[in-house]
Formats: sequence, structure tokens, C-alpha cells
Amino acid sequence: MIEKEDPVISEEEAAQYDRQIRLWGLDAQKRLRGSRVLLAGLGGLGAEVAKNLILAGVKGLTLLDHEQVSEESCRAQFLVPVSAQGQNRAQASLERAQNLNPMVEVHADPERIEDKPDYFFLQFEAVCLTGCSRDLMVRVDQLCSQHNIKVFCGDVYGYYGYMFCDLGKEHHYVEEKPKVVKPSGDSNDGPEAKKAKIDPNETTMVKKTASFCTLKEALEVDWTTEKARTALKRTPSDYFLLHVLLKFRTDKGRDPDPESLAEDSQLLRQIRDDVLEALALSSDLLNDDFISYCFSELSPVCAVVGGVLGQEVVKALSQRDAPHRNFFFFDGRKGHGVVDYFGPN
Repeated sequence: MIEKEDPVISEEEAAQYDRQIRLWGLDAQKRLRGSRVLLAGLGGLGAEVAKNLILAGVKGLTLLDHEQVSEESCRAQFLVPVSAQGQNRAQASLERAQNLNPMVEVHADPERIEDKPDYFFLQFEAVCLTGCSRDLMVRVDQLCSQHNIKVFCGDVYGYYGYMFCDLGKEHHYVEEKPKVVKPSGDSNDGPEAKKAKIDPNETTMVKKTASFCTLKEALEVDWTTEKARTALKRTPSDYFLLHVLLKFRTDKGRDPDPESLAEDSQLLRQIRDDVLEALALSSDLLNDDFISYCFSELSPVCAVVGGVLGQEVVKALSQRDAPHRNFFFFDGRKGHGVVDYFGPN
């Protein structure tokens, strides 16, 4: 990661980000303002994340995508104009993205992320990967974790979406807590008066540290151990669904496509059986219901997952408030989201 100067907030920026500064403080906004972020994948989810980071006020955002704008892109992605079909998605998204906040340096890169050398990723404080293969996400995460660069991954498959983050072995942040008022030593009003009390009108900043594992570790849980088997009952099925969908992407080089619904549905069922068997688990953990609901990117699901993903990037870069550790899963059928940790403790 490159060295950076201490960011300075100008009067114009202070006016632009006044509401945010009041919410999480000037120091947090300065840290955010001094951060450069790489966003790979400008589908529906990528557009939501880009919007949230640009409006939050990062220093720079690089949009990386080699794909072309398709008819489906125009339905799920609000940064590309309808007239841009056939153009590169990153370049077609640039104008509308930049217009969201002229104070943020927004760049478009039309190259393939798979072709990027290792040093390319080291110029950023955070890397956010959407629409990428499992192998690529693992490779980038392992590289970035060695250089203290924060990594986020996310995708939306129909009604389902997820987010993963790796903020390193030691992520330091501050959290605002109600102030505890200690009783005076000379109180003679009985035991109740000697107890510490919470003052609802005052808060204090508490320094905390959280530890994260790599994506590889998070996806390679050994479910044959007694501890893992015990935890299985409270493990969200979305975690195993993610394994299935990432395996589908690896095998086919794409996500489930509505135009090949019958073929892809059969393949999803087979991959489900293979994945759970490889994990030494029963296929009953993931029933067939999921198959009909994981095609295409749905805009409402992109908005929810993109909101959470963008929020987590902002929290991590500003070092303000507790991060989600380390997965967030969203099920649009139930309108329900859950945060859970997978990996070594």
C-alpha cells in the first residue's frame, strides 16, 4: 500500500459532508477522504456500492470492469444509460458516477481484473470485488491481507445476496457508548447509590479491536469436527448456497441464466449434491426451493446488499463503529438478513 499524506478537509468539503461529519466526526471523515478504493464489477450490485462510496466522500474510486453493457445491465444498473449497450460497463458508468459527487476522483478501467498484476492492487486502501470467481477472490484477498489492505466481496443471485469482509488480523476502531458515571466515594445513601450509572445525555468513545480471517479460511470450514457439527443447527443455509453458486460460476464461467433455466436448474441441483457431499454434509441442508430464485440480479436485492456493503467499507475506512464479522447474507424471499462468522476463531 502506498504512503499517503494526512488528508485535509476544505471548507467546501466540510459544507458538502456536514451531515456525515456531525454523524461520525471529523477524524472519521478525514480518514475516509484520504482513502482510495477499487471496485471490480459494475453490475447492479456494483452500481449501488459505487453510489454509496462516492456520496460518502472517499478520495478516489476506480471502476474496473471488462464486460460490455447488455440489455440486462440496463435493467439492473442505474449508472449506465440505455443508449450505452455494447459499450464497456465501467466507461459507460463513469459520467453518471462522477456527477454524484465532483469532489471524488472517479476513474474507469476497462481491463480484465484477472490480467492485473499484484502491484496494481497495492495502490488502494480497500478492494471491493463483485462478480468475480472464487479463485480470483481468494488470490486478491491473500495478497491484500499481506499488505494491510481491506478486502470486501459481494454478489447478488436473484433473491439472494451476500457480503464478506477481511479487515486483517487486527482492525482497530472506535465505538460511541453511553457514559458510565462512577459514584462519589463519600456517598452515604446506601448500596444503590454506590453503583455505577449510565448517563443518557453523555457518550464516550471506546477503542476496540476485531480480528478477521481470509476468505480461503472462511470457505474451508471443516464440518467433520464435533464443534462444527454442533454449530450446524444454527448455521444459515445461505452459507452453503454461496458454495453452490460460486462452484457454478467456476464450472460455467457465468451465473445461472434465465435463458437456460431448465439446464441450469438441473446443474444447480447436481452441484448442490456434489458440494454438500464434499463437505461431508447432507443434501437436506439445502432443499430444492432455492433453484427457482437465484437467477439474474434483482434491483431491490442489489439495493439492500449494496447498502450494507457500502456501509461496511465506509465503517472500515473511517475506523468508526463495529464492523460486520465476517459474512452478511440476505434472503429477499423472507426480507431477512443475518450476520455470521465463519473461519478460525
